[in-house]
Amino acid sequence: MPHLLPWLGLCSAITLGLFATGAAAEQRQQHHTIVPPNDVKWQPAPPSLRPGAQAALLYGDPSKDGLFAMRLKLPKGYVVAPHSHPRPEVVTVISGALRLKIVDGDHSKEERLTTGTFLAMPPGMVHEAVADEETVLQLNSFGPWDIVYVNPADDPRKGTQ
Repeated sequence: MPHLLPWLGLCSAITLGLFATGAAAEQRQQHHTIVPPNDVKWQPAPPSLRPGAQAALLYGDPSKDGLFAMRLKLPKGYVVAPHSHPRPEVVTVISGALRLKIVDGDHSKEERLTTGTFLAMPPGMVHEAVADEETVLQLNSFGPWDIVYVNPADDPRKGTQ
């Protein structure tokens, strides 16, 4: 995938940053965390996502400062409208497939992400996701986590704030 080669440097920088910050958090952590697949507890996704998605918090707290890991389960046809995040986002497709559209100014590029695909995005990168089938993603980042929609009308929190 030659079109992904420019991202390698960016991914390396993000990964190094995650490990450096994660190492400090690791030193404070007094125990380890193991979540077997059968113990993943699904609940409705945060209100920043349209109804229909489910979430499972595996580690940390996305509303607080620090590292967290959560899984998102998106039903077939689910769309997360164009948006960005103020912090880096590291995603792995656990199962299923989705189309990810990266928007860069007036240009956009769509990639199909299938089971096992890894993706790292810097803060502020505008992207849109469409689940081609039921898809489970693991999202790792640093809190506080937020999602900023390009079009405020796409934000499901609109009217509830």
